[in-house]
Amino acid sequence: MFKSRFINLFTLAVITLTAIIYSVHYIFENIPEGVLTFFRWASVAGLILYGFKKRSLTTWILVCLVIGACVGYEWPDVAVNLRILSKIFLKLIKTIVGPLIFGTLVYGIAGHSDIKQVGRMGWKSLLYFEVVTTIALFIGVAAINLFPVGKGIEAPAAMHEEVTAAKAQTWQDIILHIFPENIARSMAEGEVLQIVVFSVLFGLGLIMVPERKRKPMVDFTQSLSEVMFKFTNIVMYFAPIGVGAAMAYTVGHMGLSILGNLFGLLFLLYGALAAFVLFVLLPIALIARIPLKPFLRAIKQPVSIAFATTSSEAALPRAMEAMESIGVPRKVVSFVMPMGYSFNLDGTTLYLSLASIFVAQAAGIDLSLGEQLIMVFTLMVTSKGVAGIPRASLVILMGTAASFNLPVWPIMAILGIDELMDMARTSINVVGNCLASAFVARWEGEFDADKEGADEVFEAEPQE
Repeated sequence: MFKSRFINLFTLAVITLTAIIYSVHYIFENIPEGVLTFFRWASVAGLILYGFKKRSLTTWILVCLVIGACVGYEWPDVAVNLRILSKIFLKLIKTIVGPLIFGTLVYGIAGHSDIKQVGRMGWKSLLYFEVVTTIALFIGVAAINLFPVGKGIEAPAAMHEEVTAAKAQTWQDIILHIFPENIARSMAEGEVLQIVVFSVLFGLGLIMVPERKRKPMVDFTQSLSEVMFKFTNIVMYFAPIGVGAAMAYTVGHMGLSILGNLFGLLFLLYGALAAFVLFVLLPIALIARIPLKPFLRAIKQPVSIAFATTSSEAALPRAMEAMESIGVPRKVVSFVMPMGYSFNLDGTTLYLSLASIFVAQAAGIDLSLGEQLIMVFTLMVTSKGVAGIPRASLVILMGTAASFNLPVWPIMAILGIDELMDMARTSINVVGNCLASAFVARWEGEFDADKEGADEVFEAEPQE
């Protein structure tokens, strides 16, 4: 206990002192470089000790981010050779895209074929999900266009090898490119939109097959989805090394100025999510006459779980219990909320639209309004089914970048602050799904107003 407290105090003290020294140097510019270097690496040492204490993948991602920035600043020549580590991580991530999208989409369509039995609740849920997530996508596009925080990053010549100039295409070429002629080649080349079209048609065809023949394939796609999620978890264990190497290479070539753009993206995401809550979710709650105080008290715990774990799936049991406590019938909660985990990812879809255009801005690629709309449509479909795994949105972002001929080095830079962004977007995913279940219950006329006082009982339960 004493050792743990000492590490915490040492890390906090050295980082605070380093921040003060750098602030003084920024104002007066009279502190020797040797002193700055000493305190810079003392902070790194403190973070490494803290990382060993926490033994958390999230912590080590942030620690390696700082180490990579310091290595890139101190030894830019060494940082160039570390690039191979980030490329290994990149290749592993790319292998996930095709199988994951195929498995989640086919199972999301064919696995919920019982929507026909629940009738109105099914189409109302899907309509709500698609309208709200589409609004979230457009808010992200509007935010990044109004505040283009990705512009001004000058990629050096060494990085331009990853940016392939796209040849001019007619509208016929764009439409033809959407449809696959060889699904194996589409997966090999990372053509996300073609994989999506094939998966949707495959899922629709699967619904038309008799139950006896459909079930084995549905079970296979469910297993494939779960395996690819586990595969993602395994790959993410390499994330600290990949992030550190990518940050070292980026800072070694571009200096520390890129960090300003990244934190600009972080603040823009939080602002856009706040606007989404105020101007979309709040009006929906008011229109559906959802009692705000009981609703907010009920979702407090599941949202805090989602924020801490960056996985909305971890908050699912508490979220379902919370919605039942304020009057949403169990049959509605058990249908709408799990379905929402595949089709109603408000925070994730907003982030993906914002981050994908940030990547284009960072690379100096001007996307036309039409290209941005096509990208939004792609993200609207490909973002389904990634809520349960922390940082799985990275997979979708990588696939989208490949489909639109965008470079990948800005994505590797984004990964350094992805944990901080993931906390916010995952929390909004949970809020959105809780509200969706209450909204559908009210729309169906099954919201039990007599249970609105039950939140007091729910709050009285001991916190875990």
